[in-house]
Amino acid sequence: MRIITYCIALVMWVLAAFQCHAQEIYSLTKIEVLELSKEEIINEEKDALKGEVEAINKRVEDGEITEEEGGRLKNEAAEKRALNIENRLAIVDNKIALLKRNGEGDEILENDKIEIKFFGEGRVFGIDYTPKKRKYDRRTTSDFVFAFGFNNVITEGESLEDSDFKVAGSRFAELGWAWKTRVFKETNWLRIKYGFSFQFNGLKPTDNRYFVDTGTQTELQTFDRDLDKSKFRIDNLVVPVHFEVGPSRKVEGKDYFRYYTHRKVKFGFGGYAGLRLATRQKLKFNDGAEDIKQKQKGNFNASNFIYGVSAYIGWRGSALYAKYDLNPIFKDNPVEQRNLSLGLRFDMD
Repeated sequence: MRIITYCIALVMWVLAAFQCHAQEIYSLTKIEVLELSKEEIINEEKDALKGEVEAINKRVEDGEITEEEGGRLKNEAAEKRALNIENRLAIVDNKIALLKRNGEGDEILENDKIEIKFFGEGRVFGIDYTPKKRKYDRRTTSDFVFAFGFNNVITEGESLEDSDFKVAGSRFAELGWAWKTRVFKETNWLRIKYGFSFQFNGLKPTDNRYFVDTGTQTELQTFDRDLDKSKFRIDNLVVPVHFEVGPSRKVEGKDYFRYYTHRKVKFGFGGYAGLRLATRQKLKFNDGAEDIKQKQKGNFNASNFIYGVSAYIGWRGSALYAKYDLNPIFKDNPVEQRNLSLGLRFDMD
């Protein structure tokens, strides 16, 4: 489990690095800051004019207005933006003149911080690039999946209260990536969520027992010494698919719209299918002279094909999550056992 914890921490740290940005202090005078703002003013007005012209062209294409009227509206928009630039630059020039007159123009603004975005619109690792035009409608988004919690086994003919495994000591973890696509074009009440995940299902037997592959089946047997640790783990690679329902908030901009579910309740139900990657067992005991650690890796008669059902109910970025394997843990055992997991999942935005 320690290796899994390290992997989780590393992945989350890398993802955090993609989200954050560094800041660096630049020594700029008040006048230099104002001079830099001139270019920003020009770019803002040009972008605004571009959006207005595109909107007018669309009205012409849709037959709402004639080409002649569209030309007139575009000329009016261009004149308005030109006057905006002239007036806003005049304001900046007046501020610069005032600073020079009072002898304050050379004052250094050492405490002003300029953000350097390593990942963001227009910049990657501090290098400028031309960003793609924002999509009008983005129906698919993606998220990193991280889940963890308690793990146990449902044994045929027995209740969970009679489990052969420790409740607190048996745990699971899941790491993966999920895409979420809006099913219908005009509404967001139903989404389909799909991707891939690595599942790590751990079990700790009770009563000083461990798993033994007898050749025909895998069974729990009592160890001949006192065990300090007995831990069994199955690692799977699966493809989960969930249908997600719940309300959302629609936000409309000048040239785009989005649906957001951040502060809404979400309910997902579906299943998963995949392959078993590895099966491991760790034993720790004292043989009377020294502490012994054994790591066993093998087939253990475990099922190779994994499939099951899962569901979650979430709020904001987290959810209560449950999954249940429909395949038996061991293929040839006379009494079938199936894995059950319950915990928290983080990928709800």
